[in-house]
Amino acid sequence: MEECACLCGMGSSRGCRCPQKHQRPAETAAADGKPAQAEKHVEGDAAARCCAGSGGIASPMPPPLPPHCSLQDLPVEMLVEIFAWVPATDLPSLAQSCTKFHHTLHIDSIWRRRCQEEFGVRENLQNLEMIGMSYREVYTKLFPYRNILGLWQLDNSYRTLVNVVVDGLCITGWKYRPSFHTHVGGPIHFKPVFRICLTERKSATVECMEGPHNRPHNRQVRIQKDWFTTHCNQTYHRKDLAASLRDEWVRVLIGEDRQRYDLLTYRRLYLPPSHPDDLIRPGLFQYYLDDFGLKIAMLSFHGKYARVTDITGYSKKTLEIHLMRRIQLRDGEIFRYFNELSRVVQEIEEQVIREQQEDGTEESQGHGWQSPAQPSVGESRAAAWEEQPVPFVLPVGVHSRDQNYPRTCRMCFYGVDTLAIIGSSYLKSFPGVFILFDENHFGFIWRVEKCFFLYSRVQNTFQNVEAPSPQAFLEMLKNIQSMP
Repeated sequence: MEECACLCGMGSSRGCRCPQKHQRPAETAAADGKPAQAEKHVEGDAAARCCAGSGGIASPMPPPLPPHCSLQDLPVEMLVEIFAWVPATDLPSLAQSCTKFHHTLHIDSIWRRRCQEEFGVRENLQNLEMIGMSYREVYTKLFPYRNILGLWQLDNSYRTLVNVVVDGLCITGWKYRPSFHTHVGGPIHFKPVFRICLTERKSATVECMEGPHNRPHNRQVRIQKDWFTTHCNQTYHRKDLAASLRDEWVRVLIGEDRQRYDLLTYRRLYLPPSHPDDLIRPGLFQYYLDDFGLKIAMLSFHGKYARVTDITGYSKKTLEIHLMRRIQLRDGEIFRYFNELSRVVQEIEEQVIREQQEDGTEESQGHGWQSPAQPSVGESRAAAWEEQPVPFVLPVGVHSRDQNYPRTCRMCFYGVDTLAIIGSSYLKSFPGVFILFDENHFGFIWRVEKCFFLYSRVQNTFQNVEAPSPQAFLEMLKNIQSMP
């Protein structure tokens, strides 16, 4: 019985029901001989086969082995569903692994999914069949231009925005056109500046859409991860400048037209990441600074501070909001007496200067900047909406270009607006009051100059604008501010 316990692997002979063969007298007499010993091993092997996998219970035959299964054994319909979710960069390796995979990857529904997921293509199969193309061909032509999609800043004196999107069977670059005589809440206007056609049989072609009458002509594009350049051989963009001056739009583009149109550089812009504790949702906002039309700024949160950074226009205006230095509204009466509001701002300003002197000017250099998408240590969004709105009236003597501002607000904070003019040595700071109206509007009052600026959220939606990491966004923001 002890021997049977070892063969069954149960650890004890008690309860083992393995059938045992009684030893004959001859076998007992030959217990020490080699033939008997060999027979014992044979008998043990038989018992092991009998009891293996059955927990000591006899089985008439060994259990079947699990069937061998691989992706190659799956039906084609199931492979199509699986491959449609595989990143396109891995599909070539799958195609080379076996003949079945190679033929399966020629099924167009796989590439339709990839075109939709990666590039937002919404063409239907019927439209493609009319021009004799497949989704596989469309994807092949889109792939070299995958890094050009998104939001960009033209690297020139005006820093125009360009949004590059998939538009049908084309990739179109849309340039921002500043609005005149329009409320800050109005839509952003864009016009096409270049187009990449994907319907050519051999390869995609790039067409320039600028110039008189928007006559398309060839343009070369060089694409990197965070920037791209366009090179145009035509020179009549500048020759048409005199006629364009009759249009009010071109007043903000004069600096752009003075530059060489044959070589333009665009730098990538990321939209700021959002965190539930941010005071409001970060993003792009429009406002008026001067008579050269609406400008676009970017609101982002960095721990104890919020930043509003200009990304268009001739100026480099950076508004720093101190979220730890809140100004009490007192039911809105503080706005009726501007001298009182000015006195509160001046006291905070003097306190900030003293702390900077004691701490080695750390605060003025932005030492409190956290990477975005981290919990704020200032006022949170929940706290903002718990506050009851109070009446807001523009203080007497404060002038504003836009009078259609909200009539209630929720919070106020101390802030400093720094203005620099691109291409000059002008640099000046304007302490004042940041006013939170609602999720889509905020304002700022310059204390000494008595100017009010209303910011309204940009309602346009953009694709491919997410930063790969908070650090990447912070690095991009610093590059904008350090741009000469």
